[in-house]
Amino acid sequence: MTQTIAPRVRTLVLLLLAAACALLAGAGPASAHAAVTGSDPGQGAVVDKAPARITLTFSEQVALSDDSLRVLDPEGKRVDTAEPANVSGTTYAVPLHSGLPDGTYTVAYQVVSADSHPVAGAYTFSIGAPSKTSVSVSGQSTDDGVVGWLYGFGRYVSYAGFIVMAGGAAFVLACWRRGSGVRPVQRFVVSGWVALTASTLALLLLRGSFTGSGKVSDIFDLSLLGQVLQTKSGAALVSRLLLLAAAALFIAVLFGAYDKREDAEEKRDLTFGLSIGGVVVAAGLAASWAMSEHASVGLQAGIAMPVDVLHLLAVAAWLGGLGALLVALYRAPADTPVDAPAVRRFSQVAFGSVLALIATGTYQSWRQLGSWSAFTDTRYGQLLLAKIALVVVLVGVAWISRRWTGRLAETVPVEAPAVREKERVGAGAETAGDVDVAAVGDEEVPVEGEGEGGSGLDTDEQPDSERAAQLARQQAARDAARQKRMRDADPNRFGLRRSVLAEAGIAVVLLAVTTVLTQTEPGRTEQEAKAATSAAASSSADTGASGALTLNMAFDTGGEDGKGIVTIDVDPARVGGNEMHVYVERPNGRAFDIPEVKVEFTLKAKDIGPLPVVPDHIATGHWSANGVQIPMAGDWQVDVTVRTSDIDEVTVSKNAQIG
Repeated sequence: MTQTIAPRVRTLVLLLLAAACALLAGAGPASAHAAVTGSDPGQGAVVDKAPARITLTFSEQVALSDDSLRVLDPEGKRVDTAEPANVSGTTYAVPLHSGLPDGTYTVAYQVVSADSHPVAGAYTFSIGAPSKTSVSVSGQSTDDGVVGWLYGFGRYVSYAGFIVMAGGAAFVLACWRRGSGVRPVQRFVVSGWVALTASTLALLLLRGSFTGSGKVSDIFDLSLLGQVLQTKSGAALVSRLLLLAAAALFIAVLFGAYDKREDAEEKRDLTFGLSIGGVVVAAGLAASWAMSEHASVGLQAGIAMPVDVLHLLAVAAWLGGLGALLVALYRAPADTPVDAPAVRRFSQVAFGSVLALIATGTYQSWRQLGSWSAFTDTRYGQLLLAKIALVVVLVGVAWISRRWTGRLAETVPVEAPAVREKERVGAGAETAGDVDVAAVGDEEVPVEGEGEGGSGLDTDEQPDSERAAQLARQQAARDAARQKRMRDADPNRFGLRRSVLAEAGIAVVLLAVTTVLTQTEPGRTEQEAKAATSAAASSSADTGASGALTLNMAFDTGGEDGKGIVTIDVDPARVGGNEMHVYVERPNGRAFDIPEVKVEFTLKAKDIGPLPVVPDHIATGHWSANGVQIPMAGDWQVDVTVRTSDIDEVTVSKNAQIG
């Protein structure tokens, strides 16, 4: 049975890791945690005069750089004149050149939200009348590309490293102190420290490019690194590195001096000291996340940060301890098996951790969502539901593990008669020159120096001391193999190993979901941004300040100077009163006057119209009319009659949805 379980274990672990990586890879770019809730001019607006500045309002405070707000003309040239600045609360502005010509302008923004996540996007507005623009506003996510993927993977590794290191150490101190001398457990905890340290350094290097250009070439830009060190996220990462130095000292004592202590009183005092020091270091490391991410901004930040620290510590104690238990069950030496009392103590620690997770998770859910509808209407809520489902499944499997723990035999099973007989015969049956075979683990290997596969020396020619040492090694190998076979033959231990392995697999996926969740815009913020956007749109509709319709039509009256382009702007293009502007230009784009221009609106589907409008001349090539009434929404035909001389006249038409 044990010969087939090891390959299955390796296969299952690899599949679970692959599933976790696939989940991370398919998560896509992380949503922004600060949203634009207002702008002036608004998105798609057409203004008569060039504004002196552009303002953007976000749902929370953001960090700005020199290029955080850029305004580009139709040819892609920058027209902003200074660095962006905070004008009030969460509103930021950038001044523009005076006397900007008519056309469509692009506002591009790239900032960092208060919880350390990049926010980027773009929109357009027009001066005078819309025009063609060479600026592309698509693909404005800072999380795309290699740097974004590396940063997300680094976050996953950092969480995993912290959980493995802190949870593994807690398992040794609180549940299985003999584990401090077990090499596989030592390697497990040290690997967590190495992963957390390496990922923290990587995140520090990636941070500047991740929140800026997103270029791989900027990863090792020292000037960007200097800027990162001055931010809240940079300070958190540096603090984490300093605490990892203290964690290295803690691990060295735990697996060095602590393991070698023989005096019970000294070991008890050292246990107390390590426990206090370990909690302080682990809490400090957890705080490096809390001080720079979701918990640090928004509602009740002073309460949310300690709650977030407690949440991370509970996750580490449960999942990290689970990983250490799995290593102990599969890799611990036969002479130092993890016993039932240790598993029971971990079960109690895990139960307490689950209670802490329920309490802190409930508070975090309320704080980040704010309403029941956010569970299904926002991406954050949907991911949270997936996380809750995984936790429920994990608790169910843990309950099965708890049942196996109750059945786990604490005494060594009685030896089989065949095994006892083989051990009684001992080395006497091996002196005939046959190859001695010792079962180590799941394989049978020849013992060195015996028979044809050994050293080639006859046993009579070997010194007595060398022969005695050889027999001692053989006996030790047989004892270890026998103990491992007896340990693995225990059906209760075998059942516990399988259930703990299943728990660990679910924990890997749960950690992946949690990592994606920390990079996703909180549901409360998303809903507030949607509400603000809807309110702004509703206000614009009520005041007729946005939603302009623009139609460009070429004309040719056939006479001298009879070619040109007529542009019709209807604002806000809704049922009721509208403002209409008419612009006439030559093919080269220069405005010019003509004797007469008339406009008619016809809704053929409802047999309404034509409704004539004769605009007033305002300036060269510019006519306007106020109070243009559109009685019904529909697909209206707009006819424009252009007269360039007493006899040269033409009517051009276009259809447009109005209302």
